[in-house]
Amino acid sequence: MAPMASQIRPLLEKYGLRATRQRLGLANLLFSKGDRHVTADALAAEAHAARMFASLATVYNVLNLFAEVGLVRSFTVEGGKTIFDTNTTDHSHFYFEDTGAIADIVTKGGKFADHFEPPPGYEIAKVDVVVRLQRKKDKAVDGAARVIR
Repeated sequence: MAPMASQIRPLLEKYGLRATRQRLGLANLLFSKGDRHVTADALAAEAHAARMFASLATVYNVLNLFAEVGLVRSFTVEGGKTIFDTNTTDHSHFYFEDTGAIADIVTKGGKFADHFEPPPGYEIAKVDVVVRLQRKKDKAVDGAARVIR
């Protein structure tokens, strides 16, 4: 469940972050819509639409700080694009190559990390899995297209 605006300051403080005006504003935008996947560019556009002054560099810095302290998760997809996920539970993602959309993978029991045995002296901090999807190619249509050419 998304935190209410009045819960944003305590949330930041819980993670050891000073509740600056820009962090409060960006956190409010980020968490007000429930679990979601955003890029810094998308959040900067939301901030701009809400008439909140935050440069793109500030948005990147705040999101990276949130990821560093565990307030959000971050992972990389196509071309090095970083996605920030408000759902910090142990889960994986589908990446739809045709649309660029991201969706959580619902697993049927157990954590993905439970399938791995780390080397002696190490423990698994987190597992980032992105399953890339593309639309199925209709072989009949592809074959017909080649004949017409």
